[in-house]
Formats: sequence, structure tokens, C-alpha cells
Amino acid sequence: MPAGGFAVAPSGTEFEAKITPIVVISCIMAATGGLMFGYDVGVSGGVTTMAGFLKKFFPVVYRKTVLETDNGNYCKYDNQGLQLFTSSLYLAGLVSTFFASYTTRKFGRRPTMLIAGIFFLTGVILNTTAQDLAMLIIGRILLGCGVGFANQAVPLFLSEIAPTRIRGGLNILFQLNVTIGILFANLVNYGTAKIKGGWGWRLSLGLAGIPAILLTLGALFVVETPNSLIERGRHEEGKRVLRKIRGTDNIEPEFLELVEASRIAQEVKHPFRNLMKRKNRPQLVIAIAMQIFQQFTGINAIMFYAPVLFRTVGFGSDASLYSSVIVGAVNVLSTLVSIYSVDKVGRRVLLLEAGVQMFLSQVIIAIVLGLKVTDHSENLSRGLSIFVVILICTFVAGFAWSWGPLGWLVPSETFPLETRSAGQSVTVCFNFLFTFVIAQAFLSMLCHFKYGIFLFFSGWVVIMSLFVMFLLPETKNIPIEEMTERVWKKHWYWKRFMDSDNTFYQVHYNGEAVRGKNGPNKVGNGFDPASQL
Repeated sequence: MPAGGFAVAPSGTEFEAKITPIVVISCIMAATGGLMFGYDVGVSGGVTTMAGFLKKFFPVVYRKTVLETDNGNYCKYDNQGLQLFTSSLYLAGLVSTFFASYTTRKFGRRPTMLIAGIFFLTGVILNTTAQDLAMLIIGRILLGCGVGFANQAVPLFLSEIAPTRIRGGLNILFQLNVTIGILFANLVNYGTAKIKGGWGWRLSLGLAGIPAILLTLGALFVVETPNSLIERGRHEEGKRVLRKIRGTDNIEPEFLELVEASRIAQEVKHPFRNLMKRKNRPQLVIAIAMQIFQQFTGINAIMFYAPVLFRTVGFGSDASLYSSVIVGAVNVLSTLVSIYSVDKVGRRVLLLEAGVQMFLSQVIIAIVLGLKVTDHSENLSRGLSIFVVILICTFVAGFAWSWGPLGWLVPSETFPLETRSAGQSVTVCFNFLFTFVIAQAFLSMLCHFKYGIFLFFSGWVVIMSLFVMFLLPETKNIPIEEMTERVWKKHWYWKRFMDSDNTFYQVHYNGEAVRGKNGPNKVGNGFDPASQL
């Protein structure tokens, strides 16, 4: 039996919505797109420390790390080719997200997720069987296309199919699967590093096919979102799906709101151009800022290169991979905290608390490494090694219940329907752009900044926390289509960007409150939502 309840809209309207099994199952299957992303983030760092992989594709790095002993701790992995192996995926994801925006809008969320799975499977095959660097990079580019399509479609799917009161928790399933993917990759790397013969890296890269298969199968069985169906003119099917996922026949108020939002969306012929209008500036600025700040927490630098980082500060090979597994487990558990609390305490509280936690962790890490790890120092003492792992886990925990999931959740729930696909595309694009920048630059930054790399990221944490404090409004428990009235028009700064002629009013149809535009006696310009029933 589904759990019962009501999603409460403003001005007294109750959108009845049960937490139905089909919603839970669809969200779990769709969120496996996060597994793909997470596994790749986690597997890259481990593979790039394996002697067999380095010897075959990056012999210069192999000589510096295995054969030569006079290279400094911080610079032995500084190689642009090695960084390109990691970062090429995100550059491909950046480009593919624009195509994914088109397929998401024109064909729906499901087909876009299916395309993502196919891209990813093809990339996995090329990476697993790679014979030279070109084949390896082409495989990574195809993986990037898969991740780009998945990151475009999955957050939208989760936000649109979930009842309002648990939208945050279900949307964070995507980020939870990212963390599970990272942990799975760390465990795989720990095992494959022990395989004799130097082919363990092939198994590590090949097992990425598991989340790709899950997403592909999931895309075949999940339902399309009512928002997408109505947006594409399939009103009856959209209404039928809405009734199915809400577990009730009383779906007219929510249906009418979706129809009206779709009508407004249809008036927008150029969504990217519309996205640049003054009234959409708050959502656009926040979406872009969230992606930039998410990357400049330093989290992906740590997750990409955790084994490399631990070896740099003096851990042995096995110890570095083992420590990465611990960090991955903390990442998963802390994301569960976010799922439980995001719809209770809100987005701002989690982000501000985590800002303090991440800042203090990074500053202390920098102090410890600055005092104890020089360019040619021996291993850290056991006590200090454990202390560094604890500090990194503290940092990761703060990120995992804040900027990790909320960096995706907040943009996906703030854009109106007419610019949602374009807005999500810009969100993913900027995420990949700055992920690429960090992935391509981190090992060089580590070489030049040394322990100061943590001070660099801690400074950014201060900036992003101030941004949250003054410019990020709370979106907890607010229906997506009512953000303009209840959030942007009431914010001390963003309200100045809201045009008066875009005001939405409440009208009543058969005793139900329905939002309309341009006046209290009609919905839209003479549009009658009842005609769509």
C-alpha cells in the first residue's frame, strides 16, 4: 500500500499525492545515472596509480613514480596527458549537454536516459579493450557523452515525478548513487590493484558497464514524467500518468497547473534566448554559481585523485587505496543524512553548516601537511596519517550533505517549465566546464601550491558560504511552478528582476484554486484549462 498524504500548495490548494511504489521504483532506476557518473569519478584516480596502466599509456609518469626516486612528492604525477585522461570525459559532457537539452525537450526524459546508457556502454567497451592512448581517449569521450545526457535528464526526471513534500529527498537519490558509484569504484580498484600481470585496470574500467546496463534497462521500464508529456501536447497520456504516479483520482488541480505551465512554455520558441531575459536572471545566476562553487569546494580534486593524493602525502599504495575506500563510505553515509534532512531543515541550513565544517577541515589539513610533508619527506607517522584521513572524511561528509546533492537539486527545482530544459542544460554545462578545469589543473596545482592547495579551496568555501547567506533563497516544500510567486518576488534582492506583467493570480475552477496569468478572471489569454480535461 502506498503511503498517503497531501502536497500542500500555497493559498490553501492541496495537491493530493501518495508516495506510490511506481514513483519510488522509477526514481531509483533513473537515479542509476548517478552510478555511472560516480563510478567514473572514483575509478579514474585508482587506475592512474596502477603500474600496468601507467606503463602502457603514460610511460613518462611510470618512470617518475616507479623507477625514479628523486622526484618531489607533490610533482611526480604532474602530467598533462594523464590529466587529459580524466578531464576529457567532462569536456565531452560539456558539449553533449546541448544536444541532450534538445532531446529532453523534444522527445522526453526517458529517451534521453536511454541514449545516455548506450553512449556509456560503447565507451566502456572501448576503454576496456584499449590498445593505445587514442583508443583510450575516444572511449572516455563517449563516456562523457553518456554522462552529459544522463546528468541532463535524470535530475529533471526526479524533480518532476516526485511529490512536492519529498522532492528534495528523491532528487538526492541521484547524488546518493554518485557516492555509491565512487565507493564501488574504490572497492574495485582496491581489489584489481592486487591482480598480477598488470591487467587489473582493464577490469576496473570494464565494470563501469554495470551501472550503464542498469540505466539502460531502467530507461526502458520507467514512466515518462507528466510534465514532459503535457509539454509535448500529450495531455490525456500525461493526465493518466499523473493519476498513476500520485495514486489518486483527485489530480485535476495539479493537472491544470501543469497544463497552464505548459501553455506558457509553448509560447517560448527560443528557450536559451528566453533564459537570458531579466526575469530569468535569478535562476540563471544561482544555477551557474552553484556549479562553479560545487567544483571549487575541491571535492572532485579529492575524489578524482584520492589514491594519488594519499600516496603524495606518504601513504603506501595499498594504504592509499584503502583510505580512499573509507572516504567513499563516508561520502555515501553522509548523503543519506542529506536525504533525511533536506526537506526538514531546508537547503540553506545544510549549506551554511557545511561551509564551516569544510573550511575548518581544509585549513587544518593544510597546516598538518605544511609542517610535516616536504617535497622529499618520508611517510607520515601512523598517527598523523590517521588524522589526515579523519580530516578529509570530515570535509567529504560536509560536502556530501550539502554542495554535493544541493548543487543539482536547487537548479533543477527553480527554473520554470518554459526554460527548464535549457536551464538544466546550462547547469550541466557549467558543471562539466569547471569539473574539466579542476580535473585538468589539479595535479599541476598540487605540484606548484603543495599543501597550499587546501588553503586555495578553503578560500572559495568562504566565498560560497557568503553567497548562500545573502543570495540563495530557501526552496523547501515549495511547488516548482510556484517559485516565482513564493520565492523570487519575495527575496530582498532578486525581486527587482521580476516583471510585473508576469504576475500569476489564483482563480477557481469548480471550487479548486488554479493559477493563471494576466488577471484574476481567466487563465492565460482566454485559455480554458477545463478544455484539456
